[in-house]
Amino acid sequence: MTLAMNTQTTTAVPIRRNRFFVRDTAGIAAIVALASIGYLLFPDNLALLTRVIAIALLVLSLDLVTGYCGVATLGHAALFGSGAYAAGIVSAHYGITDPLLMTLAGITGGAAAGLVCGIVILRTHGLPQLVLSIALINLFHEFANKASSWTGGSDGLSGISADPIFGTFEFDLYGHTAYVFGVILLLVVFILLRLVVRSPFGMLCRGIKEDALRIRAMGASPKAALMKMYVISGAVAGVGGALNAISTQVVGLDSLSFTLSAESLVMLVLGGTGSLFGALSGTVIFMLFEDYVSAANPFHWLTMVGALLVAVVLFAPKGLYGTATAFFVRRKETAQ
Repeated sequence: MTLAMNTQTTTAVPIRRNRFFVRDTAGIAAIVALASIGYLLFPDNLALLTRVIAIALLVLSLDLVTGYCGVATLGHAALFGSGAYAAGIVSAHYGITDPLLMTLAGITGGAAAGLVCGIVILRTHGLPQLVLSIALINLFHEFANKASSWTGGSDGLSGISADPIFGTFEFDLYGHTAYVFGVILLLVVFILLRLVVRSPFGMLCRGIKEDALRIRAMGASPKAALMKMYVISGAVAGVGGALNAISTQVVGLDSLSFTLSAESLVMLVLGGTGSLFGALSGTVIFMLFEDYVSAANPFHWLTMVGALLVAVVLFAPKGLYGTATAFFVRRKETAQ
């Protein structure tokens, strides 16, 4: 019997790996296909699509701490804004205009902000975490406003410029290079995060969300694992902030706003928490729907956005992607 069980386990591992490989390949292909369609169909609106990619990176980072770890936060834009300001400051004040170095600065700034926020927020649980996260985003916002000699204050940080990538691909007014650069960053981050969430560390974080006491009883440190995930989340959000700074060449206080934090949480819930695909789909649907209805009906577009969110919460509590996935899984089990 033991030999049979070992044989079953041995054969199950390659099957599971093949399933993950097929799913990841399909996901990457879907991202590339949608990005190509957007590039071809909306050549005059690439700035919006680049903004969607930047916010998608923020929502992915939020999913790491909220969807996978269960940490409640309404101040995640602090990480995004820190990355944006870090990339902008090294360009405007230190003359570092290489896009890759600016992105690295954004990663560093976001990770540092993630470390600071993690130290504060992870001291409590539940509702106090929300209160602390709101306090932190307000503190980050006020600090950026007061440090106007570095950040530009309420006028925003201008004077940001980026050299051509590898000296060849110049950032043009139409946003072609910025868009392609954003798609590549998104693909790289997505692949790395898929490895992270499926790793033993990622499974540990899922276990902490389900039952932190049991994880502690097994000898692991939930706080240390959550702190690591918060830093990783900050780095991902920093990539999005750096992309936003490079593509728009200006960083404003809105990148550190509570509104952005709340909207990112709404996008995550819309797509489905605890799923990288859900985070991406929720961002794309929300931002494109918001852009369309605000242009079609400038006076009542908030009503339509609110109606969409209410419908999703009531009829698709797992989010659009999560509900669709659960539906197809049930159909497959029924067919078998």
